[in-house]
This record gives sequence, structure tokens and C-alpha cells, in this order.
Amino acid sequence: MKIHLIDGTYELFRAYFAMPKSTGPADQPTGAARGLLQTLLSLLRQDDVTHIACAFDSEILSFRNDLFAGYKTGEDTPKDLRAQFELAERVASTLGLVVWRMMEFEADDAIATAACRWADDPAVEQVVMCSPDKDLAQVVRGSNVVSLDRRRDQVIDEAGVIDKFGVSPASIPDYLALVGDSADGIPGVPRWGAKSTAQVLQRYKHIEEIPNDASEWDIKVRGGNTLARNLSEKRELAALYKQLATLRLDVPISESLQCLEWQGARKSDYQALCVECGFDRFIDSPHKWQEDGATS
Repeated sequence: MKIHLIDGTYELFRAYFAMPKSTGPADQPTGAARGLLQTLLSLLRQDDVTHIACAFDSEILSFRNDLFAGYKTGEDTPKDLRAQFELAERVASTLGLVVWRMMEFEADDAIATAACRWADDPAVEQVVMCSPDKDLAQVVRGSNVVSLDRRRDQVIDEAGVIDKFGVSPASIPDYLALVGDSADGIPGVPRWGAKSTAQVLQRYKHIEEIPNDASEWDIKVRGGNTLARNLSEKRELAALYKQLATLRLDVPISESLQCLEWQGARKSDYQALCVECGFDRFIDSPHKWQEDGATS
């Protein structure tokens, strides 16, 4: 079997900026949630999608904001998008998906925890993380745990991570700490660009192993003296940035693998939601239903 792990917040944001704005019968914003619904319905129609869960950031803030004031806060999230956060969770839930609602942690942490938990299960052929977020590249393992960018129809395995970033998955937190990640508010270390960072990490793997003095480096990197000096001056910050970029693998997920098996949409709840939101054209779209504990 394959396990599909969805970053619901990413899909909601993507739908918000890709779909025309729309409102429901009560004049509530629904466009992004409608786009998420279409995405999930499309995914569920695929034959190999049998075990699935969807993680959401119920709040943009997480434990990382306590570690670093500059970490993303979501203050610029449009109000009409934020108003659809709870609705998005209801969309996934009424479709019959396991929903992980993150408070202290982030959706990526839940996905990483689940991927690592079940990757070695003999019944699991592959874990598919349905998100292009570069943070998740650190979780990719061979072709057993992969990242899927559905918009580009691109599957990224371990070889793909190396091809894209120039480093192995284990070095991705170090890479993001040095280069920075504007989406998460991680500034990086001055002058450490993607090319030089990949070159150094190919040799030393982790920030902690990079010598402070470029004269001690056994590789030649353009601007090495400046890079080494900047890293030496920013060691503590680089360590903090790495901590921010490292996904947690201890999110308290209570479900068993069996719980992730999709049994169908919860018919009465799903159809009531469609009526409430004006999703009339999707009211009969799920190809499998749950009714009174049974599937049809």
C-alpha cells in the first residue's frame, strides 16, 4: 500500500491564490475551501490512494515563534483566507480523511512524524508526502518516502533531492539554515548562496562539522574566506536557524495505520456541508460513502 500525507494548509493557500473568490449562501468566503475540496476529490479518485491523512496549521504560530521572533507569523494572511481555516478542516473531515489539527506544531511536523513512523512498516510500499515544501526534503528516503508536487506532477525521491539542492536529505536543515528560507522567515547566513552551501555541505554534511577557518577547509570554494568568517560570526544564529528548519518527529499522532484507510465520505455530514457552502455541483462527487458506520 501507499500512504498519502496531505499538507492541507498548503493546498488551501494554493487554492486561494489560484481560484476565483466565491461566497456561500450566507455570504461567507468559500473559494479556497472549494479549491481544496476539488484537489482532495481528484486525489481520492486515484486507484493507489487507499490510506490518507491531512494535516492543517490551525494557527500560523507554533513553538518556533517562541525560539525566534523573526519566524513566520502569518500576519499577512488575508482575512477571507484565514476565515476558511476551520472550513477547510471540515471539508477534509467530512470526506472521511484523518485530520491532524496542529496547534503547537506545524503541518510539516505531523507529516514528517507520520512518514517516519510508517516508512518501515512491511505493509507500506511508499509514503507520499503531497507537498512541494522544501522542509520536507529532509524526510525523503530513497524511493520509500517521496515528496509529490501535484501542480507540476513531479515526484521527488532521494536522488531528486540531491539533484535539486545539491545535498542529501540529511543536510537539508543545514542547507536551509545557511541559505535561508524567506517563506519561513529564516534569514540565513550572509553570502551563503545555494551553490556555495551545497559545495561545502557535500564535504562536511552538517554546520557543526564546518571548520571556522577557511584555511582548514579541504575543498576550494569561491569566497571561502568570507563564508568562513561570516559563519564563524553567526555560529549561534546558524544553530538556531537549523533548529527552526529541522522538522519534529515526535508529534503526538494517535491513529494506527489501519485508521488511515479511506472508507469513503461521511454522506450526511458531507452533503450538509455542500449545501451550507453552496458546493452543489460536488454534492454527489465522492465515489465511496460511509453511512451509519458502513461503506457503500
